[in-house]
This record gives sequence, structure tokens and C-alpha cells, in this order.
Amino acid sequence: MKLKTALFDFDGVLVDTEPIYDIFWNEAGERYGTGIDNFAAVIKGTTLPYIIEKYFSDRTEEFRQMIIKESTEYESTMPLPAMPGSLEFLHLLKKNGVQMGLVTSSDNTKVERAFKLHHLENMFDTIVTADRITKGKPDPMCYLLAADDLHVSPADCLVFEDSFAGIQAGTAAGMRVIGLSTTNPEESLKDKVYEVIPNFEKVTFEDYQKW
Repeated sequence: MKLKTALFDFDGVLVDTEPIYDIFWNEAGERYGTGIDNFAAVIKGTTLPYIIEKYFSDRTEEFRQMIIKESTEYESTMPLPAMPGSLEFLHLLKKNGVQMGLVTSSDNTKVERAFKLHHLENMFDTIVTADRITKGKPDPMCYLLAADDLHVSPADCLVFEDSFAGIQAGTAAGMRVIGLSTTNPEESLKDKVYEVIPNFEKVTFEDYQKW
């Protein structure tokens, strides 16, 4: 049986950072005068350049640079706790010869820091960060790039995502998406993904083969 390639989002899938981001971006959204309630939910799963362009294009360059600086500084010290079962699941797939890629809206600096913290340096066969793409999620560019890196057809890829933007990107790339209800409730994901799981704690290799 041919095993599908596993492509993982990072925040809200492998690390439980979404609640930590919510605090920062909701507070920042108010301070920056966006006028948008629950700003963190609106921008979830998107890249920093996208956020700057979409919501702050009318501000001065100095203001935009301040946002980038504040966000980068926050990311450099924020906790990066592993999602329940995520590290064990990665090791399980690795042990069984599954090809794996990381596809994230985060930048290289944050990913490198997380890899050191969780000893993931040699886990992935390709890594697509915000630094490698010109169009962020929900555009499928990041997932198509990962498939291209690994010389596999999009149809032979299984995507693990939590945000609506990420799910849309994986689906638009022609891949099967497994949704994690870590950020959005199961009910809101069910009609958008192949299957919904709460996290990786009880996921077996047989489950992966079945997907």
C-alpha cells in the first residue's frame, strides 16, 4: 500500500500557540486602531506580510515597520508548547517511512527556534515557510511548492490543518485535508475537511493508512 505524503501546518497543529497569538493580536488590533473585533480570529493562518498589506496599507512605512518589529520580538520569546500527541505522531510516521513536510505561515526564525526546542531538526523532508512564498494561505502556493519539492502529486498528499485559511489552501491544492479542532469547533470544520480530529493523542498509524 502506497503511503501518502504528510504535510503539516505548524501553529495550532504541531504547537499549541493559537491562544498565545490571540492575546497578542487582539490587543495589538485594538492598539493599532483596526476597528475589527477579535482581530486574531480574522487573520488566523495568514502571513505577516499579508496582514500588513491587507489591514495596514494605509499607514506610514514607519508604522508598518513598528508592527513587524513588535510581532517579531513577541515571536522570539513566546512559548511554543507541543500540541498533545503531535511529537509522538511525527516520530510514528517517520518510523514507518512516511515522507513529511512542514508548511507554515511562520518565518524561518521561529521555525528554527521551535526545531531546537523540540529536537525536530531532521524530521521533515521539506520545509515551506513564509520566507519561501509570495502568496500566503488561503492561496495553495505553499502546499503545491511542498509537493513539488518532494516530487509527489498533490493527490498523494495528506494535509493537517486547523485554520480556515489553511484548510482552503490544502483543498485548493487538490489535497485531502484532515482538520484539527484546536482552533475552530468541530462543527465548523466538518463540511470542509475529510475528517476532524481533536489532536494527535489517539491517532494510530492505521488511522493514517486509512486516510
